[in-house]
Amino acid sequence: MSHELIIRPEAEEEMRESFAWYEDRFSGLGSEFLLCIDAIFNAILRNPRQFPEVHRNVRRALSRRFPYEVFFILDDQRIIVLGVFHAKRNPKIWKERTN
Repeated sequence: MSHELIIRPEAEEEMRESFAWYEDRFSGLGSEFLLCIDAIFNAILRNPRQFPEVHRNVRRALSRRFPYEVFFILDDQRIIVLGVFHAKRNPKIWKERTN
């Protein structure tokens, strides 16, 4: 079954901010970050249940290259990305998005 991938505006903004931060550090690194996140999205689309539930039906996919986590909810037809977070950020932020 294929799911529709929906990226919440907050998650899109987090990706833009992270891209800019990495790009400021080293030219091209921001693009590598986005490619890594895109690969995570593709893995989620292929098999969303491979990623563990971490809180109230929220699943987490980890980046191998960058210290980032993608939090998402899976329902019958959609995958909703709640956030793309640096691993050191306060988890309270993404948990509030589950309400």
